[in-house]
Amino acid sequence: MADTTHDAAHAAHGAADAAYAATESAGMPQLDFSTYPNQVFWLVITIVVIYLILSRVALPRIGAVLADRQGTITNDIAAAEELKLKAQEAEEAYNQALADARLEAQKIIADAKAEIQADLDDATAKADAQISAKTAESEKRIAEIRAGADQSVTEVAKDTAKAIVDALGHGDAAGPKIINSTVGRLTGGEE
Repeated sequence: MADTTHDAAHAAHGAADAAYAATESAGMPQLDFSTYPNQVFWLVITIVVIYLILSRVALPRIGAVLADRQGTITNDIAAAEELKLKAQEAEEAYNQALADARLEAQKIIADAKAEIQADLDDATAKADAQISAKTAESEKRIAEIRAGADQSVTEVAKDTAKAIVDALGHGDAAGPKIINSTVGRLTGGEE
């Protein structure tokens, strides 16, 4: 009995080999014209299922994602334009403030120069007045010193002339009046 089961198994195996050889000799099943209507049927069904899945599920999701991205891009571009305008306005305001500050600084400098010049003019006028006053006072002192010096020279000349006349022994003959008139002529004064 073991032989019969073994022979039956061998025979079944041989039949399977024969069927496999038959299919292999026929070539690829896709190129077998007898299976074309079946292949076309399943191709159409697969395409319809893929179309339905894509049109109902995948493409709407992809469209929504693309719309969201487009909206985000549009919003970002609008925000960037707005920020650009704000930056330009800020730059213009900065430039205006800088120009105003420069103008104000020049005005402050001009005012400071004018104030310093006025102070300098006042100080110069005061100094000139003080110098004039001191010059007048000095000239007055010099005039007093000259008058005192002339008087002192006259006195010394009189004393010297009297001493000379006394030394010569003519003190009584030449009186003070003669000595005064002689000294007055010599010194430029009239007595």
